[in-house]
Amino acid sequence: MMKKVLMMMLLASATFFQNCAADDEETAAGTSLQDNTGSTASSATTTSSDVATFDVAVNRASLSEQESIPADDNDYVENTTFTKSVGIVFSDGGATFSGDIDGTEISVEESDGDVVVRSTTSAFVAYTVTGSTTDGSLKIYSDKKFRLELAGLSIQNPTGAAINIQSKKRVFVVLASGTTNTLQDGTAYADADGSEDMKACFFSEGQLCFSGTGSLSVTGNCKAGIRSDDYVTFRPGVNIYVKTTAGNGIKGNDAVNILGGVINVETSATAAKAISTDGHLRISGGRTTAIVTGGATYDTSEQDVVGSAGLKADSTLTISGGEVCIKNTGAGGKGISTDMQTYLQGGTVSVITTGKTYSYSGRLDSKAKGIKSDGNLVVSGGTVRVRATGGDGSEGIESKGTISIEGGNVQVLAYDDAINAASHLYIKGGNVYARSTGNDGLDSNGNTYIQGGTTVVYGTKAPECGIDANEEDGYTVYFTGGSLFAVGGGNSVPTNSNSTQGYVAASGSFSAGSAATIASGSQTLATFSLPDSYSNGSILVTAQGMTAGNSYTLTLGSATASLTAVQYGSSGMGGGAMPGGGNGRGRW
Repeated sequence: MMKKVLMMMLLASATFFQNCAADDEETAAGTSLQDNTGSTASSATTTSSDVATFDVAVNRASLSEQESIPADDNDYVENTTFTKSVGIVFSDGGATFSGDIDGTEISVEESDGDVVVRSTTSAFVAYTVTGSTTDGSLKIYSDKKFRLELAGLSIQNPTGAAINIQSKKRVFVVLASGTTNTLQDGTAYADADGSEDMKACFFSEGQLCFSGTGSLSVTGNCKAGIRSDDYVTFRPGVNIYVKTTAGNGIKGNDAVNILGGVINVETSATAAKAISTDGHLRISGGRTTAIVTGGATYDTSEQDVVGSAGLKADSTLTISGGEVCIKNTGAGGKGISTDMQTYLQGGTVSVITTGKTYSYSGRLDSKAKGIKSDGNLVVSGGTVRVRATGGDGSEGIESKGTISIEGGNVQVLAYDDAINAASHLYIKGGNVYARSTGNDGLDSNGNTYIQGGTTVVYGTKAPECGIDANEEDGYTVYFTGGSLFAVGGGNSVPTNSNSTQGYVAASGSFSAGSAATIASGSQTLATFSLPDSYSNGSILVTAQGMTAGNSYTLTLGSATASLTAVQYGSSGMGGGAMPGGGNGRGRW
């Protein structure tokens, strides 16, 4: 990466980073602004103080959630009337049955602890299942959608799935209030019928719609924990824990929809995904926690390296609410991985990845990343915080398309690029903190547009940058609004007259913890402290309303430079060699 011009910015906006301190090793810039009267201006916290130290762990504590029932939504059990009922009670001595069983339209059979239900009735049936068995299973065939209430149920099946739904109809899984339910499969599955699948401890051919305020624990020892060959939906109130050692945690082929509830998934399988879908993944409420420890591997069928992930969507991913917590320690593992577009619209997303790069035969690899989107990535609200510390290749947020930050709070600490766009990078609003300890803070292979919001960026020492646009291929940086403070071994600067907002820059050697002040005349506009020491480093500043030709004063430690703002220039160093150098650049 080429060394970029070194620069320094003024912050004239009314909000900036109040306190970005994480710990002694990872201290971010703490910046406060003052208004024209000299009093402290209102401030927005753009990085939480624990961005370098927060952790992710299983949290099964219930949430207090409100839910409205749409009258026209068929995924809500409340919108279906069930006119027949069947009770099933498991025990190690067998199982007992009650209710509307006539042997013709509804039959229930038991053999060696395995219960098989066959329903051809035109009525909607409600099944209530209780009891305990250490050597049994439940299989249901049904021509119609049905209600399956788990009301204090414990099933272990040493030779297959605990619950196997061989119906393509919707299944309303209701976790009865006040009950604890557990399912566990075996380490190997006996062969199912040739025409049937058995892909998980809790498997369904049709849609799985979970509701109720009870709890469910699922242990998958052979395949996935919960899987539908259609889609899976979780509603507010549910409390579900899934642990797998040989497959994915939760998978819905067509979609996974998390509307609320408490979802905890732990998976240790190689290349496994905690929550995955071949279709769309949507999270709008609740608290979802994914803990992944499995590394990547070479897939002979795909002839490629595949890695693990906390969330994996082969189509789009949308997070609009709730809390999402992900930790992946596997080699080459991702926190979030999306094959198409990624939309982060609200809620809180917290991601940690610590794995190193996984390599195969020296020619294929999988790199550990916090958030990776093969399509465009848009952040429009909420809080997104990412820590990726696995060494080379461990980027915080990466898109193979464009990245557009339009609102919210984005906080990234990474070893490699903190935020990387294969195409253009837009910051239109919100608050952004991006720090790399081994590469660039912001890196785009196209143009970088600072159009709004407040951004603080730290890259590492030369030749890496705070902000790095792809100048080698003719791209540049555009400042048309917002506030930016960038420091690193170098910085890209605007080279096109379409960049309309002024900026200032300075270069020199800076010590970690050094206090810096930017002023316009007697008015102090911003103060901050540097997180690291820089030898021949670069500081760059632009802010809303900053005008080319005006002078601004930068004080760093005991050194002071008077800097003249410019609108755009060349990508060369330029400027004076001493404090007070021209063209917006000063040097210590």
